[in-house]
Amino acid sequence: MISLRGSLLLVAALALLTPALSEEVKPDFAVATKSVDASVLLDPQLKADPALAADCLAEGKTWAEKYRADADRERKQSPDMFRDGAWTVERKYDLRSVVKEHYVSVVRTDYTNTGGVHPNSDVDTILWDKTAAKRISIRPFFTETADDGPTMKALRQAVVAALKTEKLKRDIPEAPGDDWFKVIEPKLTKIGAVTLAPSTEPGKSSGLTFHYPPDAIGPHAEGDYVGFVPWEKLKPYLTPEGAAIFGGARPRNDED
Repeated sequence: MISLRGSLLLVAALALLTPALSEEVKPDFAVATKSVDASVLLDPQLKADPALAADCLAEGKTWAEKYRADADRERKQSPDMFRDGAWTVERKYDLRSVVKEHYVSVVRTDYTNTGGVHPNSDVDTILWDKTAAKRISIRPFFTETADDGPTMKALRQAVVAALKTEKLKRDIPEAPGDDWFKVIEPKLTKIGAVTLAPSTEPGKSSGLTFHYPPDAIGPHAEGDYVGFVPWEKLKPYLTPEGAAIFGGARPRNDED
């Protein structure tokens, strides 16, 4: 039997847990029709920068509306494809890092379930210049970023090595004939979606992280991958601005 005091404590504990369990994350934009349930969610931390939040939300709305149009058209042409329900699509924008209170890295993740064999996901990234209030690339941090140039070749070599290590951590040995790394090219637009990794040194970045969705560099069952390149390997190729933003080490919890 539970005593009166024990019952009261149990009720109090449940009362504390109930809001957390019942609270749902509300999307920042949503579309719900017979054809599609689409939602866009922004990390609350991104809303501290109104220009960045507005940029992400505008992009997300366009993406969701395109899926609505595609789903409506598909439903008219093939209604049987929707007998189990509407398509479900979700886009999330998550804060990755803020460096020097100037550069914000965002990871954009898409989930789509359009009635195929399995749901799909995709990942891309945004590097935001808070001062200029616009998206930028990593070009300003390197002395040159020409296709097949010394910087991109060094980056590709470091990324592939990091991903091989990640595969070994998952007990996925390198097999003869493996060519997954061929999709990673020494070109800024072909090497992978990149972010500035957080650092143990406040205001700095510990290096670059490259993000790959399922199916990009291995079978779907392997899931997504993140390859980390420490800033020390970038030193020979950095501009003064690049040298100023890097330092410290990758936090232990970021490796997880």
